[in-house]
Amino acid sequence: MDNKRKIYNKLLDLVKEENVKMDEPLKDHLYTKLGGRADFFITPTSFQEVQNVVKLSNEDNIPFTLLGNGSNLIIKDGGIRGIVINLKHLDDISTDGNTLVAQSGARIIDASRYALKKHLSGLEFACGIPGTVGGALYMNAGAYGGEIKDVLDYAYVVDREGNLVKRLASELDLDYRTSNIPDNGDIVVEATFNLKPAKYEEIKEVMDDLTYKRESKQPLEYPSCGSVFKRPPGYFAGKLIQDSDLQGTNIGGAEVSKKHAGFIINKDNATTSDYISLIEHVQKTVKEKFGVDLEREVRIIGEDPEQ
Repeated sequence: MDNKRKIYNKLLDLVKEENVKMDEPLKDHLYTKLGGRADFFITPTSFQEVQNVVKLSNEDNIPFTLLGNGSNLIIKDGGIRGIVINLKHLDDISTDGNTLVAQSGARIIDASRYALKKHLSGLEFACGIPGTVGGALYMNAGAYGGEIKDVLDYAYVVDREGNLVKRLASELDLDYRTSNIPDNGDIVVEATFNLKPAKYEEIKEVMDDLTYKRESKQPLEYPSCGSVFKRPPGYFAGKLIQDSDLQGTNIGGAEVSKKHAGFIINKDNATTSDYISLIEHVQKTVKEKFGVDLEREVRIIGEDPEQ
C-alpha cells in the first residue's frame, strides 16, 4: 500500500468517507475558478474532527492548509500537497440577546443577513463581503468604513497542537486587513460578535445601499479573486491603477477590470500564472509611475506546475 493510500485510510478513521477526497480540483472551490489539485481535501463536520485532523498532520508530518470559500485567494496551477481543510459544513449561525455566534464556515454575508433578521446592527458593512466568517477574522475583513475588529468579542480556534482555545478579540492583533491568526497557525472554528439592537428598516436601508454600491462598481459578472491590493497609505489602489492606464490590460486570460481597476478578472480561461504575471506587471507599472508599492491583499499559495 503506498503512502498516499495509508494517509487516506487514516483520514477515514477521523472523518466520514464522503468528506474525504483525494486529488480534488481546487478550481472548483475558488472564485477565480483556477488552481491545481489537493492531495487530500477534507470537509469536517465538527470541531473535534478539525482537532483530530490537525493532530494527525502533526503526528505523521503531513502539511495542511486551511481553505475558506476561496474568495480572496489564488492557488498555483501545481496545487497543494498534503491536507486541505475546508470548513463549509461548520456554518451554524445563532443569536443570544445582542450577541451573534457564527461558525467559521458560514459566509459573513449570511451572518450579516441573520443579524438583520434579528434586528441587530453592526454587521451591515459585511453584507457584500463574499468570504467566510473564518476568513473575515483571518484578514480583519472590512468595507465601507466598518471592519471585523469593530464588533468581534472572541473566537474559538484550533491551535497548532489541535487544542480548542478561546481567543479574545484583543489577542488577535486585528489591524488593516491583517491579524496574527496565520502567524499563530490557528484555525478559527467559531466567532462571537457584539451587536446593537436597531430597527429592521434602518438596518436594511443601509445594507441595500451598500449592496447597490458594490454591484454597480464591482465586476461581479466574471470570476475574480476580489480586491487584489491593499489600500496604500494616502492613496487608493484602484485610482493608482486607473491613472496608470492599466484598465483592460491583459496577460493571457487575466485582465485588469475595466469596471473597477482594483480587480483582476478571469476573462478567458486564465491560468494562475497569467494572474500572477499581471499582478506583478501592475505593481511594477504603478511603482515606476507613482513611486508607490502596492501590497497584495489577495493570498497566493500552492506549488508551481511541474515542467
